[in-house]
Amino acid sequence: MVWIIIFLMLGSFIASGMLGLFLGEGPKDGNVALIPIHGVILAEQANFFGEDISASSTIVEFIEDAEEDPTIKGILLSINSPGGSAVASYEVATAVKDASKPTVAWIRDIGTSGAYWVASAAYEVIANPMSLTGSIGVIASYLEFSGLLDDYNISYERLVAGSLKDIGSPFKKLGAAERRLFQEQLDALHGMFISAIAENRNLSNSAVKEFSTGMFFLGVNAQKMGLVDTLGGKKEAEAYLEDVLNSSVSFYEYKVDRGLLGLLSEVSSQQSYSVGRGIGHSLTEQKVQGPKVWT
Repeated sequence: MVWIIIFLMLGSFIASGMLGLFLGEGPKDGNVALIPIHGVILAEQANFFGEDISASSTIVEFIEDAEEDPTIKGILLSINSPGGSAVASYEVATAVKDASKPTVAWIRDIGTSGAYWVASAAYEVIANPMSLTGSIGVIASYLEFSGLLDDYNISYERLVAGSLKDIGSPFKKLGAAERRLFQEQLDALHGMFISAIAENRNLSNSAVKEFSTGMFFLGVNAQKMGLVDTLGGKKEAEAYLEDVLNSSVSFYEYKVDRGLLGLLSEVSSQQSYSVGRGIGHSLTEQKVQGPKVWT
């Protein structure tokens, strides 16, 4: 059965490729770009056992393409993401803010942390009343195994040039000075995050700081706090864009082209994921290495 599916996919890709050679890409069939931001926001595209990933490089490329295309009059970001790496989130938020065309962020189930940073950079933020938004905070937590090594009489032979080269190693306890240095960096990033939200949402730093504990909020409460402009969904986003553009709206959806090998890999990984979800999910959630900074 699997081989039949693969064979049909291969035939479909060959046929579509041949048509593309003769017909070309053609004009976009809409005047508003619909750009999805689904799953964790990372710098590059990846596939972790079927988990959705949004690559900042791809999203920025989509936004820039929409900016340059004269047939595209506005941009709608469909957001369903818990956030991601600080750098990737910053890259996307910057591209959204730099866009000259009306840009709307539509938060569906979730738009928290780095994903909310992206949303806040849009002209208008629309969220489902029951969606999860906000969570303005930074995290770099990791597992530490030094106690487990002691239990099994395993030693960590520390060889470094530079006293802080192995800071955050899971094989030794974090010293007081190291913890302080880590916290200083996280606090600095948190401050940047707060300042960006304050500027994007026309709020004071002190006002944003009050609810920047990392806690998420329902869309209905986020609106009262000034984090969201309108409660609703795609219909409300379409109405807003029609009003701003003074014309009817039709959407052209940007999609990630994984290619044949990418799709075949996804089919295979989806099967493996169904069987090995426990250990696979654990490995993708927390790797045995130093901390990463997430927003």
